[in-house]
Amino acid sequence: MTAIKTVGVIGSGQMGNGIAHVAALAGFHVILNDVSEDRLKSAMATINGNLSRQVARKTITEDAHKKALARISSSDTLDGLAACDLVIETAVEKEDIKRKIFHDLCAVLKPEAIIASNSSSISITRLAASTDRPERFIGIHFMNPVPVMELVELIRGIATDDKTFDAARTFVTKLGKQIAVSEDFPAFIVNRILLPMINEAIYTLYEGVGNVEAIDAAMKLGAHHPMGPLELADFIGLDTCLSIMQVLHEGLADSKYRPCPLLVKYVEAGWLGRKSQRGFYDYRGDKPVPTR
Repeated sequence: MTAIKTVGVIGSGQMGNGIAHVAALAGFHVILNDVSEDRLKSAMATINGNLSRQVARKTITEDAHKKALARISSSDTLDGLAACDLVIETAVEKEDIKRKIFHDLCAVLKPEAIIASNSSSISITRLAASTDRPERFIGIHFMNPVPVMELVELIRGIATDDKTFDAARTFVTKLGKQIAVSEDFPAFIVNRILLPMINEAIYTLYEGVGNVEAIDAAMKLGAHHPMGPLELADFIGLDTCLSIMQVLHEGLADSKYRPCPLLVKYVEAGWLGRKSQRGFYDYRGDKPVPTR
């Protein structure tokens, strides 16, 4: 198997541009893919801004900043990823959408290329089965925000071969990240623990045990969490939180993973957190204000 030199990233949102950022900074050539030039331009502006902040904090040099940007190119078609050694998908957490992407991607990739999903909860084995190379398919789950968070979960599907796993481990290590290897169970390790806690915090709000401010303050001051669970849910995206809870509930068939009705209601209202300007907090003013 050839060494990984060129990395494709499908999706230029928060996760995708973060992965492109750290891969380019680590010396890989990156091809960032999305469905429109406008999204790609916005992503490049975000990457440039985040690299500039690292320069200001003296965590990287201005030279490293310029070289990283020069290593990133973009494409609004999957054909632009044909030369990649590794392609990482960061699409929305919907299995049918991911399967369609992989089906189309396999038609343009060279046979030896590795495909990875940044899925935070969906079965890697099932996703791999929708491709022409399940042995060269793996879960590489980055944490958000990617440039800041140290951990990456590696998840093998049932067919993932040793060469693919070793290549993925080497790639992640070159990014300067720490690895946690997870079995292919719903939501893996981090979200299997984190999302039920967030869901329970939403139940605590739903049942009137405390309001938004009290719940977040309790966990920040009482458990030393850097963010309260409701603030964190808004940061992750309430639609993503709901998708992960649904995967847990359906995959493990245990009532303790039932998504809170209040979470469902917020998502139905389009109140998805920071990205839609309203969730458990309203972000449209000078400072966030609780919505309950």
